[in-house]
Amino acid sequence: MQSILSLIALLFLPSATGFTVSSQTRVQPSSKLFASEQESTKNGKVVVDVSDLNLTMEDLEKPLPKELLYEAFQLSGYQSTSRLPDVDDEGCYWVENQDDLDVTLSIPGLRGQPAACLSVLFSTTTVSITAFGRVVWSAIQMGFSDADDCSFITEDGEGMVPIVQLNVKKRDSGKRWGGFILQVGEDSIL
Repeated sequence: MQSILSLIALLFLPSATGFTVSSQTRVQPSSKLFASEQESTKNGKVVVDVSDLNLTMEDLEKPLPKELLYEAFQLSGYQSTSRLPDVDDEGCYWVENQDDLDVTLSIPGLRGQPAACLSVLFSTTTVSITAFGRVVWSAIQMGFSDADDCSFITEDGEGMVPIVQLNVKKRDSGKRWGGFILQVGEDSIL
């Protein structure tokens, strides 16, 4: 791990580190990496000598530790809320963090339903939206959630399509889902 961080430091800070400053003059990276045009290419591939870094291929193939970059990344995307395979309404916008997902649903089939009549039922693998107490849309989630820590709010949206915002707490913190909807439920009447 230390050697990988050393490699990154060498690439970005060739003449200085956080603690020491070398007396070398800064040269263009291309002149440091390539001694000559003939030595630097073999069969059209660029060759860089990194033997002085004491790295092996096993060092480069190791996954980066989660602590290094994992918490800084958010995944997001759009998915269809329709169970018809040819329809991509992008009615589900999700943002995934390490511990939860924030989901905004704008389901065209709910047009005309007052936001106040909508409710959301959570389970560990599914989410269901009810209108006046009747399930009108459901989906299987991409992962397992902690249903007791999930929450929702509803509000009126543009074009009389209500907006349903969900906060879905993951049961397994740190495990990435890569989306929210695995499959739209068969009981969806929309």
